[in-house]
Amino acid sequence: MKRLTLLTVAVLLLVLPVSAIAADKIVAKSKPDVSLRLELENSIGKGLTWLAGKQNPAGYWAQAEYPALSALALTAFQGDPSGFYKRKYEQNIRSGYDYLLKNAKPDGGIYGKDLANYNTSISMMALLVANNPAYEPTLKKARKFLVGLQDDFGEKGMGDDPLDGGIGYGGSYKHSDLANTSFALEALYYTRFLKSDVANDPDAKDLNWKAAQQFISRCQNLPGSNDQKWASDDPANKGGFVYFPENSKAGEQNLANGKTALRSYGSMSYAGLLSFIYAQVDKNDPRVKAVIDWLSKNYTLDENPGMGQEGLYYYYHTMAKALSSAGVETLTLKDGTKVNWRQNLAKRLLNLQNADGSWVNANGRWWEKDPHLVTSYATITLEIIHRGL
Repeated sequence: MKRLTLLTVAVLLLVLPVSAIAADKIVAKSKPDVSLRLELENSIGKGLTWLAGKQNPAGYWAQAEYPALSALALTAFQGDPSGFYKRKYEQNIRSGYDYLLKNAKPDGGIYGKDLANYNTSISMMALLVANNPAYEPTLKKARKFLVGLQDDFGEKGMGDDPLDGGIGYGGSYKHSDLANTSFALEALYYTRFLKSDVANDPDAKDLNWKAAQQFISRCQNLPGSNDQKWASDDPANKGGFVYFPENSKAGEQNLANGKTALRSYGSMSYAGLLSFIYAQVDKNDPRVKAVIDWLSKNYTLDENPGMGQEGLYYYYHTMAKALSSAGVETLTLKDGTKVNWRQNLAKRLLNLQNADGSWVNANGRWWEKDPHLVTSYATITLEIIHRGL
């Protein structure tokens, strides 16, 4: 009974995230927009109906080799605010979880072909929100697997290499990056109550969270907290994040002083904020304030700042998750205007939804021409927004 209670608490944390940044206050909300909430429920229902119709008879979505794609769809079904579609497609959901469990490996990972960390982390979140105590053994083994993926490239101990403390895709691609680190930290944060009892498991260990914080900091354009020489404090990039130390998917920017800066960009800056939350960094920490400041100054729904249309739906998804978890109700733009990001993002996604209920990005970077992936992203994003409303 105690374990079931703990699992229920974890699910509540996921549904209504209360992070180290937001836990000390309850934000007063304005009167709920009933009309918008109903529109969102209808849109979510259309998205879930489309996903149900696209499920393979074997239980998976899109590609059998990548269980993360199915895990995102399952997470979308579990988040249905009306509960109607979750009941209607109960058999689809059951079939999806049967497929997901078949991908659990003896080493604890949940993956098929490759991208072991990505697939395991996303699959863990789907298993967690199922609120099924039967999944606890799988989650415990997966936790241990993720902890074992934390990188330590240096010879003098954790932290002497810029990539130490982070986590990459896993498998043959041994290279930490902030996106994969944020996925792993999310899964470890929300399943932290399932830590193995060291007395009963001599091999059990937790993540080196201090090293993880250092890696996150080394991905941020913020001299002082980032000990890497490339970190820039120029106004365009200060506080934002790059993909991993010394590498930005947004490229470089020549500064007026003759120096070159790695460009901060939107989706990775939201991933950075999320990573700080999962690593339980205090809301008053200068690193947290700096990234929220960068995100406020660069707020837009027209593109993924610094990346254009590339990764646009991942950007929306990560934005909703990060700002909700951080307890941010409004963002203050450069000109002082305050924006209700939830309402704006909700309306943006409503306008982008196709008549058949799906979403897709015309830009194929990071698999976003796959409507299964993008529809899951968009549906989960709307569910996060709905809970916030």
